[in-house]
Amino acid sequence: MATRALALRLADARDIAAVEALMRGAFDPRYGEAWTRNQCLGVMALPGVALLMADVDDEPAGFAMTRRVLDEAELLLLAVAPAHRGHGVGDALLRAAVEEAAVGGCVKLHLEVRDGNPATRLYRRHGFAKVGERRGYYRGVDGVLHDAHSYSLAVPA
Repeated sequence: MATRALALRLADARDIAAVEALMRGAFDPRYGEAWTRNQCLGVMALPGVALLMADVDDEPAGFAMTRRVLDEAELLLLAVAPAHRGHGVGDALLRAAVEEAAVGGCVKLHLEVRDGNPATRLYRRHGFAKVGERRGYYRGVDGVLHDAHSYSLAVPA
């Protein structure tokens, strides 16, 4: 198998079509977790928001969106195309999100994930610890409620 080139870059609103395509492919439509174009663009316009894109062989393979506020940050979205899962793309994006938080002077990085989301394994592997739970917070497209789990990581100095 040929070695594939993984590159991370800071992205912006010009990458919104790639972000939408990655969300469509990465997020199970049963849960309604993908954001709309307008939601993404609205959040990206806020201060402290960064969009990190992972390209494999110059094609979008994943992205992470973070927001820094004072000395804390939140991982808002992380998506990896199914064809690129298990090849280090999610690890690279998560490490870059932690680094982005550290460079911005943050001491904590937070995230929230639906109960049962397989990405939880990635977050735990990177040292995130569960700090809270919201019962019945997410409503799937079928109306079924799902718990939200909050995780935090102390950002290395």
